[in-house]
Amino acid sequence: MKAELPAVTLPGGRQVPALGLGTWHMGERRASAADEVASLRTGLDLGMTVIDTAEMYADGGAEIVTGEAIDGRRDEVFVVSKVLPSNASRRGTIAACEASLQRLRTDRIDLYLLHWRGHHPLAETVAAFETLKQQGKIRGWGVSNFDQDDMEELLEVAEPARPAANQVLYNLARRGIEFDLLRWSQVQGIPLMAYSPLDEGRLVGHPVLAKIGRLHDASAAQVALAFLLTRQGTIAIPKSGSPERVRENFRAAEIRLTAEDLQLLDETFPPPTRKRPLEMI
Repeated sequence: MKAELPAVTLPGGRQVPALGLGTWHMGERRASAADEVASLRTGLDLGMTVIDTAEMYADGGAEIVTGEAIDGRRDEVFVVSKVLPSNASRRGTIAACEASLQRLRTDRIDLYLLHWRGHHPLAETVAAFETLKQQGKIRGWGVSNFDQDDMEELLEVAEPARPAANQVLYNLARRGIEFDLLRWSQVQGIPLMAYSPLDEGRLVGHPVLAKIGRLHDASAAQVALAFLLTRQGTIAIPKSGSPERVRENFRAAEIRLTAEDLQLLDETFPPPTRKRPLEMI
């Protein structure tokens, strides 16, 4: 059967696919640029219309690759980018956003995130985000690498405004957020974006994932992504510089993991039984 991507509803009502495209490590080598652009365009053709990038990635190189990939197709794409904490003052955030817009060759970013917490007060960053939103340069804003206590502080600072998403490290091998942050986010209606959903490739050849995959005529990587697609309000953003690998990732949506599959995954990758510090890469 043809895969149909599940959707995640953002605050405000917009729906986006639960499986998107990452760009971390793109734009680092000129020789790879054409394949990277082709990979992103392949994803767009398949309906994986969330593209996640950041000013940090290759010092803006990933945004340049993204800009080329979305050229002529901007209205199809939900573009996510991020401001570095060192730039996240009120004036610095606005300047960083304008630089990202130039590299992306677009007039707006759909979701603009604070990459992680830094020394600038959250209130300053939120004020800048709200200014950019009023100017039409961003459609929404959020954060990345925020744990539950950070999110609770953010909600107090931002009120009545609210973040549209929180991007965190989440995959089968790194399930710490399931103890508290995942459920809290679901209750709050704040989607999570799962970066490094294949644990930087370490899950690709995992024997238990491969065993489950054989039952579904699927790869280990597809099983790892299928697991995340069972998590309400979670958007997985695997990065791939190969069009064929992007097509493989897309087919993860065809997999329907059984209760037995999920039990075996829990036995192999035990969910947390206590609070853990938020993991980051």
